[in-house]
Amino acid sequence: MDYAFVKGHGTRNDFVLVPDAGGRHELTPEQVVRLCDRRAGIGADGVIRVVRTDATDDPAAVGARDEAMWFMDYRNADGSLSEMCGNGIRVLGLYLATHADVDPRNPLPIATRSGVKVLTFDGGRITVDMGTPTLLGETKVSVGDRSWAASRVDMGNPHAVAFVEDLADAGPLLEAPVVDAAIYPDGVNVEFVRRVGEQQLAMRVHERGSGETESCGTGACAVMVAAALADGAERGTSYAVDLPGGRLDIVWTEDDRVLMTGPAVLVAEGVTDL
Repeated sequence: MDYAFVKGHGTRNDFVLVPDAGGRHELTPEQVVRLCDRRAGIGADGVIRVVRTDATDDPAAVGARDEAMWFMDYRNADGSLSEMCGNGIRVLGLYLATHADVDPRNPLPIATRSGVKVLTFDGGRITVDMGTPTLLGETKVSVGDRSWAASRVDMGNPHAVAFVEDLADAGPLLEAPVVDAAIYPDGVNVEFVRRVGEQQLAMRVHERGSGETESCGTGACAVMVAAALADGAERGTSYAVDLPGGRLDIVWTEDDRVLMTGPAVLVAEGVTDL
């Protein structure tokens, strides 16, 4: 069977989108791995199946049918399910605004496994209401013989945020940093952060199921929350978060919402037989 696909990225965090409005193409983990293979497949950090909420029996989509028409069925590069992807949902929003009956002049709700997220469009930039962060105390992350204290921040998926003096301290991040498996039985995204200016941060990230990526939207939000708490920053203060793939602007609002703003780009479309 041939599958249509669209390739896109948000700050060089790249995705294969599989349009499946009618819910006919449930992907297997093996198919996701092949799609994400950068030498034998299309190549991506993850796969997004684009499906209507009324065309899938995923509990997250079923529960959101009164709020959202579209569901982001997101898979990591290793085929595992993920609750949320901040860069991916911007790419999905751009796809819906250009390929589906979606008016970018209006807010766009999209169902995810971590709830409904609402997108707003402003030229080439998209803002996502990422919801309320959950703060879970501290843990420790280790790479080789080095370790750092890390803040536990949940943005719909789990993050461990470690502040470092030099981003090179984390090494190549070919393997996942060591974390407490009892705390994170399903794995965790680990962010290494350096302060580079007033309300300006630089970061690297190892994403569970994908390895080191050039950007992570939920990770940038977690990093901003951890930094704002450490700084005692007033709500509404905007932070710039620089990733290897580009910049995201994050605000933690007075009403306890995290707003992420950044670009999205569609770069290719075609057909694959997987």
